[in-house]
Amino acid sequence: MASEPVCVEDFEPYLKATVSDWLWQFFRCGADGEQTLRDNPLAFQRYRLRPRCLRDVSQRDISTSILGHRLSFPVGVSPTARQTFVHRDGEVATAKGVSNVGSAMILSMWSNRSLEDVAASVHPDTPLLLQLNLIRDKGRLEALIRRAEVAGFKALVVTADQPVLGNKIHLKRRKADLYPTFPQLLLPGEDTITPEKARGLITETESLTWKDILLLRRITSLPVVLKGILTAEDAREAVKHGAAGVLVSNHGGRQLDGVPATIDVLAEIVDAVRGSNVEVYLDGGVRKGTDVLKALALGARAVFVGRPAIWGLAFDGEKGVEKVLGILKEEFSRAMALCGCSSLSDITPDLIVTVPDNKIAKT
Repeated sequence: MASEPVCVEDFEPYLKATVSDWLWQFFRCGADGEQTLRDNPLAFQRYRLRPRCLRDVSQRDISTSILGHRLSFPVGVSPTARQTFVHRDGEVATAKGVSNVGSAMILSMWSNRSLEDVAASVHPDTPLLLQLNLIRDKGRLEALIRRAEVAGFKALVVTADQPVLGNKIHLKRRKADLYPTFPQLLLPGEDTITPEKARGLITETESLTWKDILLLRRITSLPVVLKGILTAEDAREAVKHGAAGVLVSNHGGRQLDGVPATIDVLAEIVDAVRGSNVEVYLDGGVRKGTDVLKALALGARAVFVGRPAIWGLAFDGEKGVEKVLGILKEEFSRAMALCGCSSLSDITPDLIVTVPDNKIAKT
């Protein structure tokens, strides 16, 4: 390992050195043969930048907003469970790192730290969003939503691509060695929820339909973002059912193997929601500031990172997450300058040209 990480991928070895083999695979692995897992970061190489020279970029505004809430730059953190097994402060440390750089965080419903603890740890202006699986236990689900509302969460991010869990072969070959707690799932008077009960709750999502999105919108005034959208058809359904945003995501390659890399379907989804007020975000494979720039050029309002935040957490808790995001922030600002962009409005589709796979095999 390098003595001091200088790019996002330098942080990954710290996670492997920190956790058990099973947990390393939990965070690292994808589904089945991991085709999509591998393609997510590689796909960005299919998109090349066309820089504009001799533009005044001495002053650059890299800020944006999501759902009306300001971000200092267009990168947030995606939901990831089991964070206290990486660092003792878990999601609280991640949230603090996010808040320190003026970013946004989607907290996992399956996090180890309570949403109240996470909300109390950040600056009040930090956009916190809560990831939801729409479990059939409506009492438990509604209790969670009310807690999020009271704690000041800004939106609900509904996982749409997980009717069942993906087939993670690398985890099946190993025995789980740590069992998480699920404070978000507790009802008043409950102290714990068993792993078996938690697994049972998630399997109840197999029969969910678009009607459940309408039901959700009736029980909360919080904006609803749908995570896991990969087709124009589903993007149009999201608009029809009142979503405030869609997160173009393939679950980090952890659900259905063989689906496209998210950057490859982004433009299709942006086009499908054009003319609506639905915001489009992307996660999956973002490792560099140029990746962020490419996603914005293809129409994303912001991108989110999952594994890199966990790598930073393993490196140095709150400060590690802050450092990962800080590197992406600096790289993105530098990439804007080199492309002749002084604001996000200068980042347009004509900055991008695509190349065939056979042209990137050795790059």
